[in-house]
Amino acid sequence: MTHFERIPMSTDLVCMLQELVRIPSVNPMGRDVQGDIYFEGKMNDWLDNWFNKLGVQYRRQTLEPGRDNIIAIFPGTIAPQEGGKLLMLEAHQDTVPVDGMTIDPFEPMIKDGRMFGRGSCDIKGGMACMLTAFERLVQEQPDQVPTVVMACSVNEEYGMSGADIMPLLWEDGDQFWFSKPDGVIVAEPTMLDIVVAHKGVTRFLIEVAGKACHSSQPQLGNNAIYRMAHLVRVLEYYAQHVVGTLNEHPLVSNPTLNVGMIGGGISINTVPDQCSIEVGRRVSPSECPDEAFAHILNYVRQELAEEDWVSEITFHEPTISKSGLNDKINGEFAAYLQQVVQKAGHSGQRIGVPYGTDGQAFCRAEVPTVVFGPGSIDQAHTKDEWIELEQLEAASELYYQMIVQFGA
Repeated sequence: MTHFERIPMSTDLVCMLQELVRIPSVNPMGRDVQGDIYFEGKMNDWLDNWFNKLGVQYRRQTLEPGRDNIIAIFPGTIAPQEGGKLLMLEAHQDTVPVDGMTIDPFEPMIKDGRMFGRGSCDIKGGMACMLTAFERLVQEQPDQVPTVVMACSVNEEYGMSGADIMPLLWEDGDQFWFSKPDGVIVAEPTMLDIVVAHKGVTRFLIEVAGKACHSSQPQLGNNAIYRMAHLVRVLEYYAQHVVGTLNEHPLVSNPTLNVGMIGGGISINTVPDQCSIEVGRRVSPSECPDEAFAHILNYVRQELAEEDWVSEITFHEPTISKSGLNDKINGEFAAYLQQVVQKAGHSGQRIGVPYGTDGQAFCRAEVPTVVFGPGSIDQAHTKDEWIELEQLEAASELYYQMIVQFGA
């Protein structure tokens, strides 16, 4: 990798991102794995130290041991409890795994105006931009600004549960955070467009039981894999002809369904008595994940009603059930941000996207929420993840302008 150019460490935006990429914060994604690259503990400590040096009030909100949301606050010109505005910036600390990467995931390198490394695009790039804008706010102390909360969540990549508990701070009347935000900007790679709507998801396990016996006499048993094959064909038809007609949205592609994993049996010479699949259903911004799950359950049972083994099907409760980002309440906030972005000479289009974000947690709490940040989702999670440095510089300035133009 000698063809890469190294940038010396300093306090500027690019070097802050390099420092963040060097800190492993890999989400194990539910796998039973060990190692010091996993979870957000090291990022927790770095953020704790950074906010402490900055001299702002902050706190750790624990999701589980070793996994803390880190949340800092800058007091505005008028306190929220006295009628002042409150703006929240949010970025997640975790990254996806590094398996199969073709570059050193934790040694950020610069080439052709791009930074390479795990998290450079998703979403430590956006976090660095937000932190830099927040630091500038603290240092410059401009007049007539809102109270600003800088929130860094955990476990976005596998459940978004860190963001889910953040609203408890204002809902429970925590002394640290008195009131609901007037708006939330979630950092994700959007190429500086403004995401006003995105999908949600429900994921669940379906099991089919059979009867085991020796494979030399299969007629004495009931093959659970054969039964599951019938069920999967029903889901294939559902995915191709049914789900796409449900809950359409003008900005987001139609709902989808995918059977992503299958397993069953214990040996080649045994008729299997169990087979399971894992199903993922992307829901539209206005759709309820629990209703989407129930619709699939009822459809499968109806289609297989004539089978004598339909009672042997078990639909497990969803392992994740997250709504999307609905654009019903964020129109005015999005229009303001669009004006800021376009005044600076960027596209700033209001768009919808098919993936999910932490934005769902704040939308569900009835806070106007958008998703905005540097980089392209096409580079997120890739084997050679990267982000354009020009996008970083632009996003950092735009976040700052979004703050100071928001008013007190």
